[in-house]
Amino acid sequence: MTALNETHSPDLISWVDTANAPGTDFPIQNLPFAIFRRQESSEFFRGGVAIGDQIVDLLKAKETDLFGGLALSGIEACGGDSLNAFMALGKECWSALRLRLSQLLRNDISEEVKQLLAECLVPQDQVEFSLPCSIGDYTDFYTSIHHATTVGSLFRPDNPLLPNYKWVPIGYHGRASSIVVSGNDFARPSGQTKSADVEAPALGPCKRLDYELELGVYMGVGNDLGTPIDLDSAEDHAFGVSLLNDWSARDIQAWEYQPLGPFLSKNFISSVSPWIVTMEALAPFRANWTRDAEDPQPLAYLDSDSLRDAGAIDIKLEVYLETEQMREASSPAVQLAESNFIQSYWTLSQMIAHHTVTGCNLRTGDFLGTGTQSGASEGETGSMLELSSGGKKSFSLPNGEQRTFLADGDKVILKGWCSNSSARRIGFGEVSGTVIP
Repeated sequence: MTALNETHSPDLISWVDTANAPGTDFPIQNLPFAIFRRQESSEFFRGGVAIGDQIVDLLKAKETDLFGGLALSGIEACGGDSLNAFMALGKECWSALRLRLSQLLRNDISEEVKQLLAECLVPQDQVEFSLPCSIGDYTDFYTSIHHATTVGSLFRPDNPLLPNYKWVPIGYHGRASSIVVSGNDFARPSGQTKSADVEAPALGPCKRLDYELELGVYMGVGNDLGTPIDLDSAEDHAFGVSLLNDWSARDIQAWEYQPLGPFLSKNFISSVSPWIVTMEALAPFRANWTRDAEDPQPLAYLDSDSLRDAGAIDIKLEVYLETEQMREASSPAVQLAESNFIQSYWTLSQMIAHHTVTGCNLRTGDFLGTGTQSGASEGETGSMLELSSGGKKSFSLPNGEQRTFLADGDKVILKGWCSNSSARRIGFGEVSGTVIP
C-alpha cells in the first residue's frame, strides 16, 4: 500500500485558483487522469490531469521541457488516445509523474514555470472525454454484504446469504465492449422476460431498469499466466479507481440468471466516470479493515496484518436522480441514497488476490467492479431494487412523481469523494447517463 508523501500535504496550494476552492473535487492533492479533447474539434484524444476546473494537457506539457527521468517517460506515455501505455509502466513511474505535476502546480513555483504550464491548461467545460483506457476484460464482484443480504432476502427469504459469500469474493465476468464513459445516453434494452402468471416468456422492452452504485478498479501492471498476485502486493498492480454505474435490467435478469448468472441483463451498458483517481491519491483515506469475530475469518491468501491495518478505503458515495419533469421545471436532481465503500465486506486487494489465485493473468487496462455498494441503513441503498423492495412498493420524489424502477427520460448521477480531518477532500467527479425510449 502507498505511503504518505509530500504530494498528500493538506497545506499545498496551487496557483490554479479553482483547485483551492472548498469542495472542489480536484485539488492539487488529487491529480486524477483522463483522456480528452476539445469539444467539436478534430483534435486527437490524449491524456490529461485535472486541477481545479482545468485540465493539464499532457501532450502539450511534454513540450515544455519541465519533465525529466521517470516523469518524462510517464508523460510521453500519456500522449496517445488511451492511458494503457502509461498504466503499464508501473507504480514508480506513476508516482514520479504525479510528484512532478504536484511540484509544477504549487503556488510557490516560479512565474516562468506558471506561464509555461498555464498555456497547457484547458477548461474542463470545453472538452469531451473518452474511455480513459482500452479495457480488455471486465470482472464484476459482489463485495457489499448489505446489498447481498437485502437482495437475497427478496428472492430467498429463508436463506438470503448463500454460505460461500463469507468465504469467497464472489464475482462474474462481464462485458467489456459495452463500457462507456459518462454522458453516453442509452436506449432502454429489450430481452426475454417472464412473469409468474404466464406460461411462456416474451421479448420486449425491460420494465425494471435499474442503476447500480459501484466503484471500478483499473489494473496497471498485470501478472504472468500461472503466477498469482500476493495480497500485500495486489494494490501495486492497481492504477486507480473510478465511479461505475453497472446498469441492470432486473426483469431480464430474473428470468435468465439461473443457473449461470447475469447475461443480457448486464451486457447492454456500463458507465464509468472519465477520471481515474490514483491509488496514491487515496493513501490518506485508508482505514482499518475488520471482520466480525462471529464470521469466518478469511483464508490465509486473503488475510494479512497490513490488510487489517489499512486495507479499507473511506470513499463516500451518492446517487442522484433527475427526471424529465425536473429538467422541464429547471429543478435540481434529487439525492436517492448515499453509501461508503468502507463498509465493503471484501477489499480491493482481496478482489485482486482472489481473481489471480488460480494463476489467472490480469492485464493492463483490465477493469474490476466492486458490485453495488449499499450500507446497513435505510438511506444507504445502492439500487432501486432495494429502494422499491423488489418493485413491491413505489417511492415518492419531491415533485410528487412515483418510482419503482427507472422511467424513460430519467438521468442517474453518481458522485464520490474522500475526506477526513487530516487531508484535503478529493473527488471522483461524476458518472451520469440518461435512459431514452
